[in-house]
Amino acid sequence: GCTKLVRNVNLEKLKNNYLFPEISRRELEHVKKHPNVQLISLGTGDTTEPIPKQITSDMSNFAHALSTVEGYRGYGLEQGDKVLRKAIADTFYGHLHVKSNEVFVSDGAQSDISRIQLLLGSGVTIAVQDPTFPAYIDSSVIIGQTGNFHEATKKYQNVVYMPCGPQNSFFPDLSKTPRTDVIFFCSPNNPTGYVASKKQLHQLVEFAKTNGSIIIFDSAYAAFIEDGSPRSIYEIPGAREVAIEISSFSKFAGFTGVRLGWTIIPDELLYSNGFPIINDFHRIVTTSFNGASNIAQAGGLACLSPVGLKEIRSVINYYKENRKILMETLASLGLTVYGGINAPYLWVHFKGSKSWDVFAEILEKTHIITVPGSGFGPGGEEYLRISGFGRRDDMVEASRRLRSFFNTRTKHFPFLPSASNTN
Repeated sequence: GCTKLVRNVNLEKLKNNYLFPEISRRELEHVKKHPNVQLISLGTGDTTEPIPKQITSDMSNFAHALSTVEGYRGYGLEQGDKVLRKAIADTFYGHLHVKSNEVFVSDGAQSDISRIQLLLGSGVTIAVQDPTFPAYIDSSVIIGQTGNFHEATKKYQNVVYMPCGPQNSFFPDLSKTPRTDVIFFCSPNNPTGYVASKKQLHQLVEFAKTNGSIIIFDSAYAAFIEDGSPRSIYEIPGAREVAIEISSFSKFAGFTGVRLGWTIIPDELLYSNGFPIINDFHRIVTTSFNGASNIAQAGGLACLSPVGLKEIRSVINYYKENRKILMETLASLGLTVYGGINAPYLWVHFKGSKSWDVFAEILEKTHIITVPGSGFGPGGEEYLRISGFGRRDDMVEASRRLRSFFNTRTKHFPFLPSASNTN
């Protein structure tokens, strides 16, 4: 009963399931096993707070207008509504000389990662932070940029993994990093929660310029930055010649289900033959995409109004307080916690452990979902990513359960920090 179609060899290279569906599968198994427990998710980075009413009201009004002759809209520009593109340029990049024609509105950052891969093609070499958001590598595998997966190293061939851990302040040692065509870089980083300083991003831009590389800069969590660190790669002189920036309304405005994002392609970004990369991305977008939902774009425009921005900031502050509650709880238990200052994520170290083992133990004993660090690459082993996205009462209850779990620890839990292993 089979067809004669041969399976895409690149899909055969993918190792196991994509991280977050795998977590969801284990979550469903746990619920079946424990149907009466209250499961708390500190795992996947989905927002939980309602979208501010001013924003949903504008989306609702736009949707209702579609039922009228005067208000109906069909296809829009594949690159996005002109007013929204200008609003994004002015709001986020007004002092950085980003022009509205360089803004491409999309249905989210993750979709844009795949479109960027179509732009890059299979012949490029890539470097990624380790640990890193798995979509960068998985999309690279699918497009054909990598070799096979090595079980022993937990790495794909033909990918440069740039270690980013406590030993180097979560920024790669560029003096030991070989040249690649493309560098995927996320700041604030998912999963570690660390944000690159202006000095570090200067080094990255100079490294790319020296090597003739392109940086794909993911700034999806920029709204959480508190300490004045750069929110855009274009704050760095020379970045317009070497960098593409991808961002999103998902975490900034709670649009994880609405789906809206954007990508910046500067006019100055050129191929080796001098051809503008923006021209090719324009072709990719118009060929593979019919544009973001016009209802979502109406919501995006409402987000960038003075009232919308004020309301969104209050929601972001809510998540920041959640993060603070979790950080204080975990630190009080003697655990080593990184990140959390400029991002919604905490990166928690369990020395000598296997991250899936810690994930399973905490799930079984506390009914709390986390994310195993190894899902973000070999550099994530021994870590869990814990998220501040969630309801406040869940954060308080999760803290209570974690305190109870760790304060009743025994030798049965070998992954606990030795400094705290006193019972």
